[in-house]
Amino acid sequence: MGQSKMNSDYIVVGCGSAGSVIARRLSDMGYSVLALEAGGSDRNPMVLIPGFANYAVASSHLNWKFDAEPDASRFNRVDTVPAGKCLGGGSSINGMMYIRGHREDYNGWAEMGCTGWDYQSLLPYFKRLEDNPRGADFYRGIGGPQSVSEARERSPLMDKWIEAVEEFGVPRNPDLNGEVPDGVDAVQCTQKAGWRHTAGSAFLRPVLGRANMRLELKAFVEKLEIKNGKVVSVDYRKNGRKITVHANKGVVLSAGAMVSPKLLLLSGIGPSSTLGEHGIDCVHELQGVGQNYQDHPAIMTSFNVNHETFGSNTGPIKNLLHGINFLLRGRGPLTTSIGHAQAFLRSSPDLALPDLQLITSPFAYDFDERGAKLVKDKAFGVAIGVQRPESRGVVSLHGKNPQFPPKIQFEMFGARKDLDTLVDGIKIARKLMQQAAMSAVYESERLPGSGADSDELLEQYIRNTAFSMYHQVGTCKMGTDDLAVVDPKLKVRGLSNLWVADASIMPTLPSGNTNATALMIGEKASDLISETE
Repeated sequence: MGQSKMNSDYIVVGCGSAGSVIARRLSDMGYSVLALEAGGSDRNPMVLIPGFANYAVASSHLNWKFDAEPDASRFNRVDTVPAGKCLGGGSSINGMMYIRGHREDYNGWAEMGCTGWDYQSLLPYFKRLEDNPRGADFYRGIGGPQSVSEARERSPLMDKWIEAVEEFGVPRNPDLNGEVPDGVDAVQCTQKAGWRHTAGSAFLRPVLGRANMRLELKAFVEKLEIKNGKVVSVDYRKNGRKITVHANKGVVLSAGAMVSPKLLLLSGIGPSSTLGEHGIDCVHELQGVGQNYQDHPAIMTSFNVNHETFGSNTGPIKNLLHGINFLLRGRGPLTTSIGHAQAFLRSSPDLALPDLQLITSPFAYDFDERGAKLVKDKAFGVAIGVQRPESRGVVSLHGKNPQFPPKIQFEMFGARKDLDTLVDGIKIARKLMQQAAMSAVYESERLPGSGADSDELLEQYIRNTAFSMYHQVGTCKMGTDDLAVVDPKLKVRGLSNLWVADASIMPTLPSGNTNATALMIGEKASDLISETE
């Protein structure tokens, strides 16, 4: 038996990086907001302590763990695709690295017809959201809700690796989010005083006492109700009861690249052929819903060294001391983000833009389709990601039951170029270890190992061990072509009172990590939504 709750001006579905920002900003403007989050609280040690990020990803309480379909390009491996299952969404389980992407990524969106999404138009939103210890300048902001901080435990290994990248010919860049989004340097992270600073903690928690702001956790949205081309209400389930809430002004879908298209399809919005397969009436035909799925493919290399690493600096007594250091000072290895330094470089000198992202840490971790595992040896890792992948996938339905997870079909190496780029990336990572800066500490190659001495063997290693960088985007893409789901104002094409605003609207992947971009989308979306008044 269902029940109806009071109306809100806006209903925000999903409180991840973008949704938390949107709910906060609409509340700031004086609108009444109901924010619905299917997961639970982000007040969990695995979320709050940065060094426990791998445990957060492994937790079924914090991660939806969607299983993708077998990947024919990788011997039918089945990936577990993460999605944050708590307030803050992906910002509560991600690697915390704060990278905005290259300015030309956004200029490319504008050239595709996404007016207002060029870099210069977006820069004020990037600045507005952050509080950066480096201070305010033309490119960086202070006073925003999201704390962006420096690493609080720096290893000499990272300085040596950065120097090696410079010796290789890649320039040092004092701010990878500044004037030139290219080169190598230490990376900032979404932390505050050493603790993870989630989007929920940054944007939503400070305003939950407001009369016009209501948050409901463990509120599982099942369907949007549409009448005469207008979205009027949202059906969700909580504590076994179905609840309907009406939107006076509109609904914002911010459920992420897997669930936003799923909810559109369950509501009868999408390709009629897909909907018909599952006995769902087509309320509004939109061919692009669920299409254009993208992710950064990556591979792990790691190297044995004669220097202490975060992995080797463990043990019962040491771990206890690390815990005390963290709790009392907000310092030590438990403050670590998944990466400490990054390099953006080119697999070929004739490329106009970097096509490789190298992320290194003062520890090594082994990846498989289920996630990462720390290596407790004197070793450190370099993850290599393809920045502008050509492979594409689809998100659809397993059935009309809302409890079914989304169906994710993605061949990571459906485009041969993505595989070849990673082969080139491994060769570059090896060359970096031969630079003079690494000579005093480097001992041997751990992964893929010196035995992988041909392109064919490297390709086999990649197909066996490549992993997703957890940067899923694109499934409700913004644009003006036939597959665009939302227009440049993020309104769902052909419907009123419905917006999508999360990573799913990105037409293409930004180069780098995607959390900063999702936060920016939330900032811009709130202005676009309010402008429709």
